[in-house]
Amino acid sequence: MLMRGRTFSACNTAVSDNCRFSGAICPSTVNSAAAWGGRSRRAHSLRVTSVATGEPKSKTQVSCHPSLADRLRLGSLAEDGFSYKEKFIVRSYEVGMNKTATVETMANLLQEVGCNHAQYVGFSSDGFATTTTMRKLHLIWVTARMHIEIYKYPAWCDVVEIETWCQAEGRIGTRRDWIIKDYNTGEVIGRGTSKWVMMNEDTRRLQKVSDDVREEYLVFCPRTLRLAFPEENNGSLKKIAKLDDPAEYSKVGLAPRRADLDMNQHVNNVTYIGWVLESMPQEIIDNYELQSITLDYRRECGQNDVVDSLTTSELVVDGVLQGTNGSSSVVKNENDCLQYLHLLRLSNDGSEMNRGRTEWRKKPAKR
Repeated sequence: MLMRGRTFSACNTAVSDNCRFSGAICPSTVNSAAAWGGRSRRAHSLRVTSVATGEPKSKTQVSCHPSLADRLRLGSLAEDGFSYKEKFIVRSYEVGMNKTATVETMANLLQEVGCNHAQYVGFSSDGFATTTTMRKLHLIWVTARMHIEIYKYPAWCDVVEIETWCQAEGRIGTRRDWIIKDYNTGEVIGRGTSKWVMMNEDTRRLQKVSDDVREEYLVFCPRTLRLAFPEENNGSLKKIAKLDDPAEYSKVGLAPRRADLDMNQHVNNVTYIGWVLESMPQEIIDNYELQSITLDYRRECGQNDVVDSLTTSELVVDGVLQGTNGSSSVVKNENDCLQYLHLLRLSNDGSEMNRGRTEWRKKPAKR
């Protein structure tokens, strides 16, 4: 899954002739246009089956050689062949004032492991990561929703292991989930899930995922539904109400930097996280740390757009989440966490770009 900016690669079967490894999901040495037709497609399916079931490799399989990047990065497919795990060392420039990784760092790592998963199984790396059928029809994946929970932030030089997998999500979308572990202890320190929808690149309209496209990427997905958040009524399922004026806190006139643009010349989705946090009150930043963030992406952002960030604390009334819409009170939920609603909108006309919700817990003692 390539997740840079607005794109998500659940699948790209337009693979090159350079096979990556033997006995796993390894493209055959046929041209990309024919990779999913006739005998070549059947041979490809046999390779996936041998990974998933542990059966002996078929005679149609060929020896493959991993790329230099595959050999150097600390990642590989899980035993079932349907998820990917990779280890990362937290670097000094990825930590913030708390001496731990920032939420933007964690979100970037999720994107990175999704991207590496896509490349590892032979998906394209052209920045769009679309299937053969999608490219023919000018279709792309765009982010619809992202939910991340961090239970413990890793510190500089800590090693984290992230597992990821993708699955179908309705008729117009797909999803990718993650589990983040402390590699030293095996403790789950975070989870994430995301939803993506298919859009026509020319008309900018959403489009259903056709059977042809679905068939191209489902071969790489778990056969039974697997969720990073299997709990009922978990935070990833909660709707986000629109935040109306007046907001308690705001930061206006935010402009994308050149470094914020992705390979598709649109603002990377991790940049939205930073914009949301820009309007948080400093007292919360000083005394609390982000526990969870949910973002609903509603509009693309280009290089010349200027954005306003609005934030208001959120109330819980009879089990229903409600915005305070200007009230100065800060309300804690049953877990003693502070909750906030967020809105990103265009400065010039007020068009809604992104809705968000965050939960904040008291900072732990300094490490």
